Amino acid sequence: MGLEQELNDTLTQAIKQKDTRTADVVRMLKTRLQERRTAKGFSGQVDDALVLDVIGAYRKQLQKAMAEFEKAGERGAAHVAQLRFEIEFCERHLPKGLDPAALRQIVRERLGALGITDLKQAGRVVGDVMKTHKGQVDAAEVKRVAEELLQS
Repeated sequence: MGLEQELNDTLTQAIKQKDTRTADVVRMLKTRLQERRTAKGFSGQVDDALVLDVIGAYRKQLQKAMAEFEKAGERGAAHVAQLRFEIEFCERHLPKGLDPAALRQIVRERLGALGITDLKQAGRVVGDVMKTHKGQVDAAEVKRVAEELLQS
């Protein structure tokens, strides 16, 4: 069963069980997927990779919003709880990320393979790692590890 169909089934179940939080998250994801599907220039197929990309992008947006609401303190507490729920929902559908040791090893290998020794070229490593491990690692984390390795 494809991820899009899985989202549809989850929405149906949430509506039947009157689980409005889950239904709202799934509706938002379906809206984002529809926006991507109808975007100018899109002529591809909606497959699991596209659905994962949409879920990943939404999760990243939620994480940024959660940081802002946490700064608001007590006024943002209710929103933080909802955002945590939505992030956890998204993470259930995304592939598990690499552990820090595996990420460090991959970055070290790619630094050697590309012959990069200058801190200014860390972006090349990020692009290279993201091509092969998209969805498993965060670009900011790859950059942080690459800079750390290049400085030592």
